[in-house]
Amino acid sequence: MKKDFLKIDNIKLNSRLIVGTGKYKNFKQTAEAVRASGASMVTVAVRRVNILDKKKPVLMDYLNPKKIIYLPNTAGCYTSEDALRTLRLAREMGGWKLVKLEVLGDKKTLYPNMIETLRSTKILVKEGFKVMVYCSDDPIISKKLEDLGASAIMPLASPIGSGRGIRNKLNLSIIINSSKVPVIVDAGIGTASDASIAMELGCDGVLINTAIAKAKNPILMAESMKYAVIAGRKSFLSGRIKPQKYGSASSPSKGLI
Repeated sequence: MKKDFLKIDNIKLNSRLIVGTGKYKNFKQTAEAVRASGASMVTVAVRRVNILDKKKPVLMDYLNPKKIIYLPNTAGCYTSEDALRTLRLAREMGGWKLVKLEVLGDKKTLYPNMIETLRSTKILVKEGFKVMVYCSDDPIISKKLEDLGASAIMPLASPIGSGRGIRNKLNLSIIINSSKVPVIVDAGIGTASDASIAMELGCDGVLINTAIAKAKNPILMAESMKYAVIAGRKSFLSGRIKPQKYGSASSPSKGLI
């Protein structure tokens, strides 16, 4: 089997698992979990992670940006204006053009505000950003994001940090089948089986943060997610058998004693 890269825009990732860097007890644990996951890309909340104050711990001291791809995101933004300001700041600080956009609707559900998200996507693409977009699992909205120039569609599996897994396989399958850009499940993954299911459905990748960071053993969970994504991808590529109503004997019926 040839090397199975995840390609986003012109970037090739060796791993189809993307991991977040929030919610860990410290940067040392973050780095250990990222290494155990085998991820080639990590998300970084620009508004929440110290980048400039050298007197405080800096993520880059633990995760070398020359060895792993940083994906700045707009976690914690509830308006288009805040999201745009955050990503423009990220570009000024680190030259990042590949970014993750999320504009939340409210603090209770953390569902995306798709009106603000669509508006932000249109502006960012015009400004030359390559935008990976966190969105609802609505096939129509997902297609509109792609038409606006999104580099990747990132529908939620269930609410951020909920650990409830994929709640709507049908919608996710429709999005996958109609999209020409990578589809990466973002938010709601709780355990390794959830990650495998996402990949078996045909997702191009999975983004996981809370399920790893808040596990009793984050390092072990990160490793389990690594193998779950690989197994799910291989299962999808293998071409599963067609489900049948009745049983089908494994052994031939001819030549019985």
